[in-house]
This record gives sequence, structure tokens and C-alpha cells, in this order.
Amino acid sequence: MSAATPAAPYTMSTEHKRVFIGLMLGMLVASISQTIVGPALPRIVSELGGMSHYSWVATAAMLVSAVTVPVVGKFSDLYGRRTFYLGGIVVFMVGTVICGLSGTFWMLVAGRAVQGLGMGTLMPLSQTIIGDIIPPRQRGKYQGLMGAVFGVTSVAGPLAGGVITDHLGWRWLFFVSLPVGLLALVFIAKFLHIPHVPRRAPIDYPGIATLVLGLTSLLLAVSFGGSSWAWRSSESLGLFALAAVSLVAFIAIERRAVEPVLPLRLFANRTVSLSLVAAFGIAIVMFGAIIYIPVYAQGVIGVNATNSGLILMPLMLGFIICGILTGLLITKTGRYLPFMLTGIAIMALGTFLLTRLDHTATSTQLTLSMTVLGIGLGMAMQQFTLVVQNAVAQSDMGVATSSTQFFRNVGSTVGIAIYGAVMANGLTERIGSHLPAGASAGRTEGMDAGSVLDPSALSGLPPQVVEAVRWGLAQQLHDAFALGLPILAVVFLVTMFIPNLPLRESNHDESPAADPEGEVLDAPGSPEAVDSTPVREGLTATQRR
Repeated sequence: MSAATPAAPYTMSTEHKRVFIGLMLGMLVASISQTIVGPALPRIVSELGGMSHYSWVATAAMLVSAVTVPVVGKFSDLYGRRTFYLGGIVVFMVGTVICGLSGTFWMLVAGRAVQGLGMGTLMPLSQTIIGDIIPPRQRGKYQGLMGAVFGVTSVAGPLAGGVITDHLGWRWLFFVSLPVGLLALVFIAKFLHIPHVPRRAPIDYPGIATLVLGLTSLLLAVSFGGSSWAWRSSESLGLFALAAVSLVAFIAIERRAVEPVLPLRLFANRTVSLSLVAAFGIAIVMFGAIIYIPVYAQGVIGVNATNSGLILMPLMLGFIICGILTGLLITKTGRYLPFMLTGIAIMALGTFLLTRLDHTATSTQLTLSMTVLGIGLGMAMQQFTLVVQNAVAQSDMGVATSSTQFFRNVGSTVGIAIYGAVMANGLTERIGSHLPAGASAGRTEGMDAGSVLDPSALSGLPPQVVEAVRWGLAQQLHDAFALGLPILAVVFLVTMFIPNLPLRESNHDESPAADPEGEVLDAPGSPEAVDSTPVREGLTATQRR
């Protein structure tokens, strides 16, 4: 389209509206199944046995999801989205049924792993399909709505979970999401028909194998280091070494692969590489805050654990509202960098306010800090997916989008691990330093991050000891939250250097947006691309005719 020819105003077709509803339902079922079960997991694991391996309930889903994301993203570029998305819904629901019928702890872990396989398919492909059917210029408001699904389920899930557990039993926490999953399956099966010409290319089996081995080793080391075993233990060092060797081998393989599972040329594009680094940093701060703000609320302020589902509501409300508004503003103005930079600065302000909280802080002060942080998250987080999608050719949409999701997944794991390590390391000593003279240090011997949140562990202690516990925990969490400030400073600087490319008005152009200073990614048909037939995804059958 020439510069003199104005683009026709975008109107989402009825078919694509139905597809979007199906995508939101798919995201809903994947998100709600996690948040609705979380508060009841201690009771579930206690009933099934296996408390000593409790962390595997979360780790199984996280590991499988993380290694699935980049592989599914690449395969969807080669063979199309529809089959993989439908398969992801079915696999996720099978895992949900396994969890609901679990009679043993390890059956529950297996069900969670199957759910992770479904999540690793649904999450990135939902954003990818939006990229297929909606032009970048119009995409912001729809991605804002998709992000709002996560925020809503983060608040509504735990609340609904408590009611369901009390009245129907914990197994229904899994079964209740099945009707929503079936509805999503019907919508996608009936209305998602994106024309796609399969690309004939050899599957990069060595690349997939080394990537899976490297990621699994790295995520296991980060997840269990400092908790199940020491960071300098043979287990941690061995896993880190295996991860390093595997990932070096993966890079060597990808440089020679005919059709690499994760094309290294993606990272040669400045827009993509800087966006992935920024998304990684934001995920560290976001999930570190989401996990450890409730610890502060319960352990320091004394919020009742039965109301834990409400603790993060101010953060999530800021995230939802500002995410939607920012998406609308980006669609209206065509500009994204000013909103992203403003959002990161506001996140830094919210993080700074968290570091100012001590053992005397009130719920109002915590609410203000969370609200500011949530506003910044809403303005910044979702936009990196839009920026990456706008910078790549349509044939790379799946692998580019899944790379963004993958960096977020790894960032969330790293964030939870390092925040937790900082909080737990030296907690007992901090508590002991605030005990009044003459108090017995033995009263806090063996006390860890979990026991200070257990009312029964504190009920028999004198008030001055309980005060010392809250004081020490507040100081440790101050140190943990303070980690977010230098990370966000790096994220801000990185984002400043992201090229401010114009948002494309159409999905019909196979070429990525031009980067005046960085390299343009290879479009289909170039020497770097295997397929010779252009992929016209995003068009309906009627539009093709």
C-alpha cells in the first residue's frame, strides 16, 4: 500500500469476534484452574500425603509449560495454529480430570504436568492468534482485554475456591472449569479457520532435545536451590553445569539447523532482543511481588489467611484497568514507548513504596503500594508482546510470541527464587536481633519463613517475641523488595533503546516493520527461510477468495 493511499478503517469481523471470545475462554480456563486451586493445595496435599514433596505440585506444571512454549510456537508457524490450540485445550482438560480424580500425591503431580503441557500451548497461542487476526495498530486494546483475564482470575479464583472447597469439596475445584473449557473448544473448533500453507521443513530434533534438557536443568536448579538443597550443593552445581553445557550445545545446533526450533536471527533484531530482556526483568519483579506481598500482609500486618484471595486485589485492579486503558490509548495514538516507559517508572515507584514498609506499616500503606505497582504493570507488561509481534514477519509470529512468553516464564521462576532466597536467608538471625534482653533465643530456633505465617506456631509465644518475628520478617522482605529497583532501572534503560517502529495497519504484509537502526528479520522466501510459499494467516476463507 502506498503512502498516499489511506488504510481502510479496521473492523473486526463477526467470525473473528467469535474467535476472540473462544481465546478469552481458553485463557480463562487455564488461568482460573491455577488460581482457584492455589489456596486449597495445602489441604489437598495433606489429604493425599506427600507434604515433603509439596513443591512438586507447582514445579511439575511450571517445568512442562516452560519447555512446551517455544516448541509449540515453532510448530504452529510450520503447521498452523488451529490443531495445536484445540489439542492444548483437550490436553489441559485431561490433566484437570486427572487432578480431580487423584487418589495419590504423585497422581496429582502427573495431572499437574499434563496441565502444564496444555498451558504451554494455550498461553502463547492465544496471543499469537490475536496477532494473526488483528493488525498491530488495533491489537493493543484486545491484548489489554486478554491481560485482564489473568487479573480477574487472580482475584476471583481464590475467592471462588474457598466457597467451592467448603461446600462441594476440593475435587470440584478442578471439575468446575471443565464446562468453560468445553465452551472454548466449541468456539475455536467452529470459528477458527485461519488459512495456512504448511511449511515443509525437517524437524529440529537435536535442537528440541538440547533445549528441553537445558531448560529443565536450569529451572530445577533455580526452583529448588536454596530450599531443597543449598545453592553450592552438588545438586545445584551439577544442574547449573548441565544447563550450561546443554544450552551451549543448543546454540551450536541452532546455528546449523535448516529450520531451527528457536531461530537465532530473532535475537539479531534489536527490537526483539531488547523486548525479551525487558519482559524477563518485569516478570522477575511482578512475580516476586505477587508471591511475597501476601507473605508481608499475613506475617507482618496480620491479615487473616482465610482472606488471602483479597490481599492482591488492589494490585490486580490497577493492572486490569490500566492494562485496558493503555491498550485503547495505543490503538488510538499508534504510540507505545511513552506508555511503556511511564509504566516502568510507576512500577519503580510502587516498588520503592514497598521498600518503605516496616513492621509498623498499615493495610492502607500496603494497599497504596500495591495499587501503584499494579498501575505500572498494566501500562507496561502486555505491550512487549505487541512490540515483538510488530517487528517480525508473519511466518515468525508463533516463535516470536512464544519467545516472549518463555522469557516471562523463566523470569517468574527466577523472581520467585531470588526473592525467596533473600527473604529466608538470615531470617532467624534478624528475628533474634529484635528479641528483648533476657528473652530466650531458643524460642525462635528452627523458625523459618513458613512457620512465621502459621498462627499455631506463634500463638504460644509471648507478645514481645511475636513482635520480634514481625520486625525481622519485615526487614527481610524489605531487602527482597529492594531487589526490584535495580532490575527496573535496567528494564527502563533497555526499553529506552527499543526502536519506536510504526505499528502496521494490516496483517496482509508479510514483511516486518522496518527498523532504521537494527536488522530486519528475514521474511519468508529469503535465503534464511525454508518455505517458498507465503503464509497468509489472518485472512478468512472469504477474504482469500
